[in-house]
This record gives sequence, structure tokens and C-alpha cells, in this order.
Amino acid sequence: MFLRGRVATDDGTVVPRDVLVERVCNARVRQQVYATFGGDFSMELGARADSYVDATAEGTPQYGQTSKAPETGIPRRELANCELRASVSGFRSNVVNLVDLTPASSVDVGAIVVHRTEKIKGMTLNAAAYNVPKDARRALEKGMEAQKHGNLADARQYLQKAVEIYPRYTSAWFQLGTVLQKATQNELARAAYTQATTIDSKFMPPYLSLASMAFAAQDWPQVLNLTNHIVERDPLRYAEVTGYILDLDPLDYAEVYFYNSAANFNLNKIADAETSGLKAERLDVRPRFPQLHLLLADIFAQKNNYATAASQAKIYLELAPHAKDADHVRERLAELEKLRGPVPSGEN
Repeated sequence: MFLRGRVATDDGTVVPRDVLVERVCNARVRQQVYATFGGDFSMELGARADSYVDATAEGTPQYGQTSKAPETGIPRRELANCELRASVSGFRSNVVNLVDLTPASSVDVGAIVVHRTEKIKGMTLNAAAYNVPKDARRALEKGMEAQKHGNLADARQYLQKAVEIYPRYTSAWFQLGTVLQKATQNELARAAYTQATTIDSKFMPPYLSLASMAFAAQDWPQVLNLTNHIVERDPLRYAEVTGYILDLDPLDYAEVYFYNSAANFNLNKIADAETSGLKAERLDVRPRFPQLHLLLADIFAQKNNYATAASQAKIYLELAPHAKDADHVRERLAELEKLRGPVPSGEN
């Protein structure tokens, strides 16, 4: 069963670049597809997800990082708990509920309308993206389509063509870095991400990718430097924002604050680690980073707050009961509970 539709702006302006259409079920993102530059999209239900984060956190380094693994699409009977939305920086999206879909081989869900949010101090849209030559845009679109289907060699060729046509194409440099990283060409990926940051220091996704690579290498000063750059431009530092506005931004601020917390912790900046860790916990509504709670457990244990440390360890085990380190965490939890002492009457 295919869903097709289009993304449109409420003011009739050009659809922003790199719009993601997400299928969200029970408050979790289950599938993502890119819209074309014209805003059209199609999504196959019951197929393997284009982008899915493994919540078990197995096989990740200490304190984890996101991982992408295929996931079988949900059965059609469960569509009552699903909706479609668009994800793009600077806009909020309406949603399309899937409960009333009539089974068919192809269903037109209509338009997902995105609304431009009020400009927030320090956050600007990159006008250069709207001045990109058509040939470069077309090459980027083909590269992203090839990447979506796992054709990394073709994707790399198209994306290299895009940056050759328009060397200041930050999105193309970022996508090229993503393709190179998937192909385990890490040094070339790092160079592409760095080129994107050199062109536009306000374009945050390559900073996050570089931070992720530094995190995997346990280069804590570099992680801290990169994530601080993003944190300084976090819109929540300048405005009161409620609900899931950050969920509608392709930049995952929960991931940013998680990395920032881990870097601070490993650099023995415990107070800063706690601040960023708690911020990451508030933002990680999906949740995507079970090992954030192991990090918080270590932070609170450092502060001799064993009750809260034990609580965080329990949350990790609830989120990832079959993780490779689950038995070790259970042993650690038992130690924390001993250090905590007797539980007052009435507490669980």
C-alpha cells in the first residue's frame, strides 16, 4: 500500500529544501521519506522503513549514539495510531491522521501544510538555498533518491556533481558527507561536513554529524566544541517554545544535548554534564537514547544522589531490557540501591 501526497506552505511560497515526511505511530517516528523539491512524496506501508532508530542501543559505544536499522512497517490495522507530518526547520506542520484510510494499492492523502514560524532571534533561513542553479538542485534530488534506495555509488556521483555545479551548496555537501559516512569513507565524510560548516556556520546538521563522529572516537574536547556551537544557537535559549516544536526540526536537539552532556562528564565538568543531560532527557520524547539514562545515573552517583542514580538505571533497563550490557547494569543498579539505603515507607 502506497501513500502519496504533497507538502505545501500556507503562504504559497516555495517548499523549503530537504523536507522530510514522517510516519509517526504511538508518538514514535517509524518511517521517513524525503519530499521532492516540488513537495511531492510517496511512502510504502508494510515495507521496511527508510529511517528508523534502534531503541535497544545494542552495539553502540558507551552512552550510545543513534543507529539506523531497517524496521518492518506496521500492520494496516494499526494505522489508527499513526499520522503523517512534515519535518523542516523554521516551520510547524499540520498532521494527516491515517485512521480513516480506505485500503487500496495507492492512496492520495492530500496536502500536508507547513506554516512558517515566527522568526526567533539568532535563527535565520539560508537564502542561498533558493539561489541554487536548477542543475545542481536536480543533481541533489537524484543523489538523495539514490541514497534512499541504497545506491551509494550513484548517490555520491550525483552529489559530487551538485557541489561541482554550485560549490556553496551546503545541503549537497552535507548529503555528500552522509553518503560517504555510510560508505565508511570517514575522512572524506568529515571533509565534506567541514566544507558545509565553512560555507555556512548557521547550518547546524553537519555540526551534529561531526559531533557524532567525534563522539564515536571519544574525542571529548571536539565533541564539546561542536555541540557548544549548536547549543548557543538553540532556539529555546531565546524563546518560550511548547509542545513538540523541536520534533518538527530535522536537527535533533536531544542528541545534541546528549553528546554535550557526555563530553562534559568525561571532561569532569559534572555540573554542566547534569544540565545538558537533564535537557536531553526532557527533549528525548520518543525516546531515542536509552543510554542517556546510564549517563545520568553516573552523573548523579558522582553527586552521591544514589536514589536518582538508581531511578535512571531502572529507566535504561525498561527501555533496553535486552541490551548487551543489561546484566552489568542490573548489577550496578543493585549496588546503587545498597548505597541508597532503606526505601521510606510508601515509595516503590
